[in-house]
Amino acid sequence: MTPNRRIKKELDYMLKLYPIVALTGPRQSGKTTFLKTEFPKYKYVNLENPDNRNYALKDPNNFLNEHGKYVIFDEVQRVPHLFSYIQHLVDENKIMGQYIFSGSQNFHLMNNITQSLAGRVAILKLFPFDLEEMKTANWHNPKDFTYNMQRGFYPALYDRKIPSKIFYSNYIQTYIERDVTNLINIRDLKNFRNFLYLCASRAGQLLNLNSLAMECGITQPTAKAWISVLETSYIVFQLQPYFTNFSKRVTKTPKLYFYDTGLLCHLLKIKEPQNIATHPQKGALFENMMIAEIVKNNAHKNLLQELYFFRDAVGHEVDLLIQTDEKMALVEIKATQTIMTDMFKGLQYFETLKPNLVKSKSLIYAGFENQKRTAGKLVPWEIVCTNKW
Repeated sequence: MTPNRRIKKELDYMLKLYPIVALTGPRQSGKTTFLKTEFPKYKYVNLENPDNRNYALKDPNNFLNEHGKYVIFDEVQRVPHLFSYIQHLVDENKIMGQYIFSGSQNFHLMNNITQSLAGRVAILKLFPFDLEEMKTANWHNPKDFTYNMQRGFYPALYDRKIPSKIFYSNYIQTYIERDVTNLINIRDLKNFRNFLYLCASRAGQLLNLNSLAMECGITQPTAKAWISVLETSYIVFQLQPYFTNFSKRVTKTPKLYFYDTGLLCHLLKIKEPQNIATHPQKGALFENMMIAEIVKNNAHKNLLQELYFFRDAVGHEVDLLIQTDEKMALVEIKATQTIMTDMFKGLQYFETLKPNLVKSKSLIYAGFENQKRTAGKLVPWEIVCTNKW
């Protein structure tokens, strides 16, 4: 059974509002399968195909006219000059939902959209499965978060049953390194791979570019450029600190996370789910997984929410702040089933500083009961992608 992709509702909606919808996201996140399955009335054209690409390059007008009004152009960034011809067509036809773009090279795709199609394209992101999608196919273990944490969330791990070690080894070699060489001139891929391992060892921590650069033997500007490449390829993301209207004693350095914990576990050489329980980064892994799930949930439901964290120089911290309208939902994340009252102290401290800003206080934990307590709500890890909290 294939999971239901929750982004379908949002894509249907955007097709009514814009002439073009662009679906981006990591390689192998299921974009092509999703589009071909859910939009059978659209003609599918893959521009990775040399024949299609050459046709589009040599005779773009005839290429577009031949394919008609409702077309999915996969890997459309491969033919950059096609965008100006598409602009002319959509402006002339004024048909909503005329084209769906798909692409994995986010930088090139977005660059072409910005230059030629601004205002004509709605942009959505499809990530690997989130927990709610996994449930629809019974591909998750509701009693043990470590199962999916270690295995990962990419479709091929489940529908093709590829062992995670094999999948991620190939993913690093064929996709990450391919995207890297397309975006930036890296002379030593071995050193870049070492940089990726170092990033994994710092998941959930403040991003210290100087330390990363020094340990990897590169300059700080190079480390910054490499992080940017990993972000563009949807491998890592930065969670920004919240410091509006606070003193200088508040952290202003972002934290580093991975979109997929399966890749993170592979880089940390965690070979089995049971190894997580005693791993020194268990807490960071759980925090990474929960924040990544919320990021995926926001993307798949197109929620316009800003995410932050808070930390001051004394050590007061809130793992996640979710901004909706003018209010903040405060979230603490703990990889434990045993809850102590002092686990809410970071949330309570922030509330004393900004009482009018706080909408709710929640603690996401490794347990299974959804409870309301005086200090805040207890949220089981399994419902983090739902509206049940």
